[in-house]
Amino acid sequence: MVSNMKKLLKVLLAAVLALTLTACSAAGNAVADTVNVGVTSPVGLLNPLKMDGVEINKYATGLMFLPLVEIDPELNFVGQLADSITTTDNLNFDVHIDETAVWSDGQPITAEDVAYTVLRMASPSIGNVTMQLYNIVGVKDDGMVEAGADSIEGVQVIDEKTVRFTTKFPMGLTSFQNAYGRYIMTLPKHIIEQFSEEELPTAEWFNQPDVVSGPYFVSDVDFNHYVSYQANEQYWRGAPSIKNLNIRIVDGSQLYAGLQSGEIDITHHTLSSIPQEDYESVEELDNIKVIYGTPVTNLSVFIQTANVPDVRVRQALLYAIDREKILSDLLKGKGEIVDGFLSSAGPFYDETMVPFAYDPDKARALLTDAGWDGTQVLTMYIDSGDSTFVNAAAVMVAQWAEIGITVEIRSVDLNTLMTVPTDESTSDYAMMAVQYTYPPIDPYADVFWLLGGPGSWTGYSDPAIDAALVDVQNSSDTQAVKELYSIINRKVQEDVPLFSAYVISPQGAVNNRLLNAEPSAYGFFNEVQNWEIAQ
Repeated sequence: MVSNMKKLLKVLLAAVLALTLTACSAAGNAVADTVNVGVTSPVGLLNPLKMDGVEINKYATGLMFLPLVEIDPELNFVGQLADSITTTDNLNFDVHIDETAVWSDGQPITAEDVAYTVLRMASPSIGNVTMQLYNIVGVKDDGMVEAGADSIEGVQVIDEKTVRFTTKFPMGLTSFQNAYGRYIMTLPKHIIEQFSEEELPTAEWFNQPDVVSGPYFVSDVDFNHYVSYQANEQYWRGAPSIKNLNIRIVDGSQLYAGLQSGEIDITHHTLSSIPQEDYESVEELDNIKVIYGTPVTNLSVFIQTANVPDVRVRQALLYAIDREKILSDLLKGKGEIVDGFLSSAGPFYDETMVPFAYDPDKARALLTDAGWDGTQVLTMYIDSGDSTFVNAAAVMVAQWAEIGITVEIRSVDLNTLMTVPTDESTSDYAMMAVQYTYPPIDPYADVFWLLGGPGSWTGYSDPAIDAALVDVQNSSDTQAVKELYSIINRKVQEDVPLFSAYVISPQGAVNNRLLNAEPSAYGFFNEVQNWEIAQ
């Protein structure tokens, strides 16, 4: 009976999803001419000047405005708008724009476009504090320039196709490429300069631009449900074979039904949370190829140490969780358990570091030493769109209750979750949990920010970590950097400003009709112009 009810539910979900996709498709787009990318996170913005660390926003915007470089599925940096980024001193970085790069209106993409974009991004009217522009010479420590500034000292146009960035302190080339190369999405100066600084944050032009550098234009958008694109026939890297592309935002429980019906063609390893209970069903679909990713996405729990100041309580929170059982039961073993932030997918993983084991007796002893009286209630915010962790959080809350810690779960959508640390009404949170992908080849920017003291998601800092991060930026030797990250990760394990509930080896799926496309955590849209629909 239960099995039959599940089958009926999946059929109903398929019908609902089909109606939803039909209702929000661009006028005249037949399914045969359209590719649907199914994701489970709402798109928050399409304005490159407001770009943040949310990957869905980056992918959705990057289809229109290319980043300078991107990481490919094999974790190599590859050119996008730029064909090279070089440095001789780890202070001056020369970005060379591809000689053939042009805007969709035929005008060449130049170094002036890049410099102007960064200038506007650093405007106090934009207020983008997530891009770490404060590292660039001429930008204030708050990440902004003076209102009305017409240039940035550390962003100099060398020639028509070369712009030089100068940083205030040494930065490894990999870190520069990851922090700036991947997230600076150049805008057309000859179009953007028509807007005042005050108009730029909310200009409707960004939601339907008429000049782009990338393979697609946005044709329609509903941030909670879809972003629809039409091909840029003048794309300088080649006109896309797929003329209509949609990012479809659905609940995780709808992904199986969409893949089964053909309404969803492909999922993304980190943006599409297929519920683990659907993994076997997806594997059985005849029209689908399944690809599991390496464990790069960390379900990280960030503890606001200002609100949970006693390290013994933070350690108790970790010892009280049976993470191996959660991995086995909820993720069907598709992943791994680590402490800190580094997974086995990257070159800096320390295989000798043993994660804290489940030990509720030790957790209780730590609480006794800390004088914990059990009257406190800790609040944890989680992503409502991640159904697997919604279930895992329920298990964790029950296990915490067994040792005398009461945790109240507040489930919100991803974009709301990202505002929790800065919202005065939620500033008393004890924990927030989110899928966080630390770039395996360069976790520096994320670690620097997350362990940067007051104002970060953890509020935590430590002199040994600060010193190790400085050395990371001054070293180009992989083994030396690995040893430095081991120092940092072991300190994080000891002080628990954050912990990993698990690291996911996510399931990805692609319809057999879609050629030259595969799910991947990185480089998903790098060659989207070469995707094809089988005839």
